[in-house]
Amino acid sequence: MRQHIFAFASLAALLATGSAHAEPLAGYDRFPVKADHRAVLVPASIWYPAGARTYPVPIGDNDLFVGTKALVGAAAETGKHPLVLLSHGSGGNMDSLGWLSSELALRGAMVLAVNHPGTTSGDSSPRRTLRIDERAKDLSAALDTLLADPSFGPFVDTTRISALGFSLGGTAVLNLVGGHFERGKYRDYCQSFVTQPDCVFFRKGGVDFDNLPEVMEADVRDRRVGSVVAVEPGMTDALSHQSVKEMNLPVLLISFGAPDPWRAVDVSASGSDLAARLPDATHETIRPASHFTFLPLCKSGGAERLEEEGDDPVCTDPAGANRAKVHAEVVAATARFFGLSSEVKQADLSHQ
Repeated sequence: MRQHIFAFASLAALLATGSAHAEPLAGYDRFPVKADHRAVLVPASIWYPAGARTYPVPIGDNDLFVGTKALVGAAAETGKHPLVLLSHGSGGNMDSLGWLSSELALRGAMVLAVNHPGTTSGDSSPRRTLRIDERAKDLSAALDTLLADPSFGPFVDTTRISALGFSLGGTAVLNLVGGHFERGKYRDYCQSFVTQPDCVFFRKGGVDFDNLPEVMEADVRDRRVGSVVAVEPGMTDALSHQSVKEMNLPVLLISFGAPDPWRAVDVSASGSDLAARLPDATHETIRPASHFTFLPLCKSGGAERLEEEGDDPVCTDPAGANRAKVHAEVVAATARFFGLSSEVKQADLSHQ
């Protein structure tokens, strides 16, 4: 028995010291969130600057997407760190955005993400998707849970809490900071742009645009959040003029501009014009890139397989696009906006 214990301890020491100068990796952990508005627990994850090395695991790796390695369960680096709340897109999941969470963590931030029930991978319903208030509430509940956690709460700089969302996640984070969505305006949008992917998705689910859920208009603002990045945010045509006018906090809008931007996520003058209407907005457009370029790097043959199966072309980018390069530009823009380090940094773990 003592021999087995010694062997395990020796292996652990080898993994720790032998990898002290290996590639920088962020810490990663998961936990459930109990939320009053949900009948089920909300899965959450946290990426963070690691203060020790455990074992590296590829997070979000599957048959289609390349995962992102992280140090599972590692102790957090001491000190106070800015926190980013992260909301995935419709049908997506928190681990698929590990490429972004990891890079932000390696630049000094903690990143708190959730899987939104009803709009996540394998559990995406058109009718439930329209309950956009639940997404913002998921993020607030996860924040409550994290701040109360003795392993992570003490390391959060509560004066630097921000939010980032992609697509429907962009809708969620705008909602979280005071964006008020109006049912009538969204009905009118889908009557005018019947072929847009969001409207098509809802019609396939039998959604009655004259009877959209009242909770779409709920006030779910969380005043702990001081700035927002919205990447290709959806439903911005439905934002009330008054709520946009009163959204005084800094907002970064990131768009992908080629070859044919979706009207559904266009925040320029040719779309909802949200970029010009917000009091304190910065708008960056990355080209060439399409909506799906934000998703993880795809494995070889992924695009062909999706085409054969008649699925969304999430692995197909515009001509000349380099998904890894686009990801790097998103990371750089986001890090600048949040005031993070421009370069990857990691604590000296050689003593661990």
